Amino acid sequence: MSGIRVRSRKDLKHQRRRRSHSCWDHLLIAPLWPMYDVNLGTLLRTCDAVGACLAVPKLPWVPDALAKGNTLRRRTCVHWTGHDQVRWLIDQRARPDTTVIGVELADEAIRLGDLPAARNRTVAVLGHERTGIPPEAVDQLDLVVEIPMIGTGASLNVAVAGSLVLYRLAGLL
Repeated sequence: MSGIRVRSRKDLKHQRRRRSHSCWDHLLIAPLWPMYDVNLGTLLRTCDAVGACLAVPKLPWVPDALAKGNTLRRRTCVHWTGHDQVRWLIDQRARPDTTVIGVELADEAIRLGDLPAARNRTVAVLGHERTGIPPEAVDQLDLVVEIPMIGTGASLNVAVAGSLVLYRLAGLL
């Protein structure tokens, strides 16, 4: 017998927050060009897990996707970016003590494992599932992080990539 004791739901309930966190405005994940509604729900759960906020454009289908994807059935912290995502990025970058990080494959990218935990307000930007972060938005990034892969795929889906980066920025990986 290994001696491993799996925590019960009752144990977990006593260890975790009783209510959703309020907006700490410290760590934001921004899938600014969303393609699939299920990814937004997954990112919303990750935001709850690490104490982050989700920043999304108010496209016609996004509010419904968030409502459907919020399986926690608790209040979540969502920042609406408006319809001009690049303008929103410019505004974020202009804020004092804010770092804007892109999750993208680029020559100048640092490996996810080398990304330090966020020490100041940080916005992590995710691109479109197929085309990535548009060039005009790349110009607004302070740095780029990539997730190393050894398989044949070009990238991970937005929800998986965003979740990995959030856990790293939160200092939990």
